[in-house]
Amino acid sequence: MSSDGSRRVIMAALAGNLAIATTKFAAAFWTGSSAMLSEAIHSTVDTGNQGLLLFGLRRAARAPSPAHPFGHGMELYFWAFVVALLIFALGGAFSIYEGWHKLYNPEPVASAWVNFAVLGASMLFEALSFRVGWREFRRLHEGEPFWAAIRRSKDPGVFAVLLEDAAALVGLLIAITGLGLAEWLGRAEFDGIASIGIGLLLTGTAVVLARETRSLLTGEAAAPHRLNSVRALLKRDPRVVSVDELLSMHLGPREVLLAVTIDFADTMPGGEVERAAAELTRRIEETHPEMTRVFLRPVPDAQRRDG
Repeated sequence: MSSDGSRRVIMAALAGNLAIATTKFAAAFWTGSSAMLSEAIHSTVDTGNQGLLLFGLRRAARAPSPAHPFGHGMELYFWAFVVALLIFALGGAFSIYEGWHKLYNPEPVASAWVNFAVLGASMLFEALSFRVGWREFRRLHEGEPFWAAIRRSKDPGVFAVLLEDAAALVGLLIAITGLGLAEWLGRAEFDGIASIGIGLLLTGTAVVLARETRSLLTGEAAAPHRLNSVRALLKRDPRVVSVDELLSMHLGPREVLLAVTIDFADTMPGGEVERAAAELTRRIEETHPEMTRVFLRPVPDAQRRDG
């Protein structure tokens, strides 16, 4: 998936959430619904989060510098972690507080039809945004189970938005259910319960997103099938005796550092070893363009004899 694909997913979500947040706030102030206010806060947080992810993409695209010789790709992971914290603090915690307050100070919801109309329209816009993210996500992880694909994905610009949109759709269902029960039974407490449910949903989403981005921030290896492909490529070369060590780390969604300890044939002179290392490095980079930093370390003669 290209960075353009990530940017397209984020922009679609940002445009939808900005419109939805404005409409939800108007409806919340008009009707006094706690669940609607929680949903408005949720959409506002999502809008700000997508702005942060776009900022992260821009920062991550900067060229390497003496202070950051491997580039700035991992900065996207940092901003995705900040997004997780904001979902937890501004979305989840506030919604739970608002719902708790409504439980102890229940007030009837005025003009409930306004809430239902806004929530229905919001579901349509969220579904369209989710569709864009889902298409990009499945194109990269075709055939994989959803949660396994989330764990394996290295691009928070897509999976963070996908999780947010999924949480938004579920949150809207919770809000509609709570408001419906409050209106049907004449019990405003259900509005507060819905707000607490939305807060718990956002907290869970934040925990999942924080866990995934923390793993990327601390240096996650490339996918096993990619490393197996590199190992097979090296072993096919008749000059290679063995591949002793294959280490990798994601420097960004599409940037991988690869370090290989390799044993060449004993009969090869020093100059031939250098040429073989250069050829194999070029071959790896052509076969796996995401491996932008490749380092081959031949096993020294002394180490080979000791082994």
